[in-house]
Amino acid sequence: MNNIRKLCNATNLKYLAMYLCFLDYIHQMFEGMGMPLWLTMLGRLVFPIFLFLAADSFHYTHDRLAYLRRLLYMSWFMTIGNAIIGNVFHNGNVFHNGNVGLMNNAFSTFFITGIFICSWDLLTKGLRDKSYKELIQGFGVFLLPILSSIPVVVLAGINEIPHANPLVVQIVASILSLVPSIIMVEGGFVMVILGLLFYIFRTNRMAQIIVLAVISVIAYLFDPTTVQ
Repeated sequence: MNNIRKLCNATNLKYLAMYLCFLDYIHQMFEGMGMPLWLTMLGRLVFPIFLFLAADSFHYTHDRLAYLRRLLYMSWFMTIGNAIIGNVFHNGNVFHNGNVGLMNNAFSTFFITGIFICSWDLLTKGLRDKSYKELIQGFGVFLLPILSSIPVVVLAGINEIPHANPLVVQIVASILSLVPSIIMVEGGFVMVILGLLFYIFRTNRMAQIIVLAVISVIAYLFDPTTVQ
């Protein structure tokens, strides 16, 4: 048992997730060239592993604000990097005009998860200490990722207008892609919930396993492609 615990430490879990992530990206980038489906099926394990590690890191970090800033910067880096890769490299996929199509940005999901973790701690502390100030702060933090989604919804409506200027829409969309929101995170909002529950039940491994199983079933029922 001790050997298993030593083997399943945070560092080894990161190495495992990085390896599986690489396999997943190989399939996504070169699916049109015949990359096998099992590569991305193995990659489905990556997100829960990283969410588990991120939730654990939020508990142990000495500076949450600095941690959130790093996640936000990496989210911007991934968004810009995906755009560059999509326009520079080609994979022979006719459905994307031959361009490599990458929309992955796990750092955005981790950032939103961190926001909700901070909100959870403020709300629970406010309830415990009967502090209205912390309750109001917690509720305000909770609303941030929701409010940041409003411009995205508005842009989607503008895009449906027949005479909307496509260049303006594209520019605004590019700017909004740098603002993490609950409707523009990799894996969807259900992954944010998973990360938050990993944090809430961080001292109970069995509860975390049950949460992962339930969320996996829900994700499959609402979007079967998440396991492909």
